Amino acid sequence: MNEGEFRLQKMTRREFREALDAGRFNSCIIPTGAIEQHLEHLAMEHDIRSANCIAEAVATNLYPNVTVTTPVQIGISEHHMIHKGTVTAKPGSWLSIIFDAIESMVRHGCHNVLVLNGHGGNEAPVYGILRQWQLFFQDTYPDANIQFHSYWNLSREKAETISTTGVPGHAQEYETSLAMALFPENVRMDMLESQEDPLPREASAEKGKLLFEAAVEKTTEFLQGMIDGHNRELQPHLLSRQLDPGGVRNNT
Repeated sequence: MNEGEFRLQKMTRREFREALDAGRFNSCIIPTGAIEQHLEHLAMEHDIRSANCIAEAVATNLYPNVTVTTPVQIGISEHHMIHKGTVTAKPGSWLSIIFDAIESMVRHGCHNVLVLNGHGGNEAPVYGILRQWQLFFQDTYPDANIQFHSYWNLSREKAETISTTGVPGHAQEYETSLAMALFPENVRMDMLESQEDPLPREASAEKGKLLFEAAVEKTTEFLQGMIDGHNRELQPHLLSRQLDPGGVRNNT
């Protein structure tokens, strides 16, 4: 195994087994997102690619404690199916996949599992069942700590000082800035300048870099807390099941 490798799919079974036996990778991140329309100017992979980029940066910070699983690319996007190219899953089947992925990693010895989400449409179904999942794992695997967070919620306080038109919005200033900084080839600048919606034009790569750094910093802090035996309870925004202001229209 290459030194510094943390991506589960890049390891052989021996490499991962020996890493676990050596006390590595006792925690993992499962990135979730969506393949869906992001207005006329952003590629449809935005949600999952941004979540995965942040997950990999966090794992780098916390190496060798954290592995990152294969991203769950398809999300719950029925509200975007009016736009060609969007791919959606039913909430029940999507939740089953996420639960099974969590359980797989827990059974292998990853005591802390953070589902790091990049798509607002995935939030409500998880919010409604996360406490049940936590109780199941606490009863079956007492050492397990299962958490779900959209990366912008962990860094919202800082992010709102950078993206002043909203966090996260859907293909607006926040997401467009991230794309400009992390994967600029996914931004169609001609369409950005010509479309009627003015908010994406507030974006910049400089803002995107700051937003990315804030998300990585706060996600790293949260997962380190899990590793240290903290952050076991539901966070306030999960307890209240508060979605991003603006509801489905503003989902990322």
